[in-house]
Parts: sequence; structure tokens; C-alpha cells
Amino acid sequence: MTDAIESTEADRAVKAKHRKMWALGDYAALAGDLIPTLGPALVRACGVKAGDRVLDIAAGTGNAAIPAALAGADVVACDLTPELLDVGRQLAGKQGAELEWREADAEALPFGDGEFDTVMSCVGVMFAPHHAATAHELVRVCRPGGTVGLLNWTPEGFIGRMFAAMRPYAPPPPPGAQPPPLWGKEEHVRTLLGDRVTEVEAHRATVEVDRFERPEAFLDYFKAVYGPTIAVYRNIADTPDRVAELDSALVELARQHGCGTGRSTMEWEYLLLTGRRSG
Repeated sequence: MTDAIESTEADRAVKAKHRKMWALGDYAALAGDLIPTLGPALVRACGVKAGDRVLDIAAGTGNAAIPAALAGADVVACDLTPELLDVGRQLAGKQGAELEWREADAEALPFGDGEFDTVMSCVGVMFAPHHAATAHELVRVCRPGGTVGLLNWTPEGFIGRMFAAMRPYAPPPPPGAQPPPLWGKEEHVRTLLGDRVTEVEAHRATVEVDRFERPEAFLDYFKAVYGPTIAVYRNIADTPDRVAELDSALVELARQHGCGTGRSTMEWEYLLLTGRRSG
């Protein structure tokens, strides 16, 4: 009993840290500035249509949920971080999209079995620490024959490599946590879903980012608006040498991925995977 209580308390502490991290910076600005096409791409791949009951897990500020609602679907957007949901509501209102916003943990969703026609996530569920629990939940709430759709950064792509570069400077992950970019490996996701999802289709693609004129501009932007980057730098704020090391590593990574002098184009790789929940 004591072990179970300690495990529950530890899990709550982890989730509290995640909420705080994603509330840092301005994720809505990043999603709008850099990856506005990803949500609509996932919605199209899932074949979302008017009248469908859709759940967007770890929806953030609605990058995929809002396009799904604009397509006529009955959408619930859920996320662990209420601050992101508040911004999403505002964005949806400006675009004339009607949908429901719910605070929820991807590893313990407050929805019934088979409640949705489509269950999707756009660079969202990958950040839940326990992959198997998350996969179980996203399949559970999808109806038999319904669609599961996931879009996640690959380990080999720019964002995956950025997380790898930041990892030595971040606090230790909680016990049992797995790296987020594993959700960008097709074999890992297939293993997580198992035979509960069939007719799986997966392919890698890239989103083009041409906002940054210099690698240093990329670094400044991410240190100002992206919660995970901000959190890592706060963790090492008292060690200037480590801050300088991470600065150098991220600038070099951006340069390797096409961010040079002038407004050059970077290509960020992701995995788009869809399938049908088995009966």
C-alpha cells in the first residue's frame, strides 16, 4: 500500500511539472509561426468529416482540434495544461470554431470506452512520460473501426535531435519515462498499439521552416517561447559554462539543418501514422 501511495504522489508531482513546463513561454505563437500546417495535415490523414466525434489528445492550443472542428466534426480538445486550453478557446473563437475543451491526462483519460470515431494527437502525446499507458488510453477511447491518427517528431529529425542535445542539461526523467521522440519511430508505435490497431499506414515527411535568418535567431526564439527549452535553461541557469555549452550545441544543430546566413529553409522531419481500431 505504501509503495502504491508513493507511486501516485510521484506521478502527480511529474504531471505538475509538465503542466508548469508547457505553460512557460508562448506555445500558441510557436505553433502558429512554425508548424501551422501540421494539424490540418493530420486531420486530412484521419479523414475527419462532418458529424464525426473526434478527440484530440494533448491538443495544446488546438493546432489539430480547431481544423477538425472547422471541418464540421464534434471535437473535444484535451490537454494537461489549462493555460494552453484557455488560449485555444480564444483562437477557436476568433476562427469561428465550436468545440469542447477539457483538462485531461493522456495517461488517464476521463472518457468512456469507444466514445470517439477518431482519436488523434499532433506532436502532443509523445510528451506523456509513460508510452504504454498513453497508447492504451488512446486506443481505449476509440470505437472499433474508428481511426487513430498520430503525428510526432522523429528521433533523427531536427526536433528529435534538439531534445537529445538538451537531455544532458535537463533534470533526470521520472522512473519509467521514455524519450518523446520514440513516438516518431514507426516500429515503436506499432509495438505500442499492437494488434489493437490494424490497417496501419505510416510515412515520414518534413515541414519547412523559413523563419530564422541565423542559427542564433532560432536559439533566441526557442529560449523565449518553447516551454521545454525554457525549462532546461532554468535548470542550468546557475552554471554559466553549461549554458554556453548548450547554446553552442543548439546553434550548431540549427546550422547543420540548414539554418545559415539569410532566410534559409530548415526541414523538420515527422512521422504521420494512421490506423483502424480492431473490433
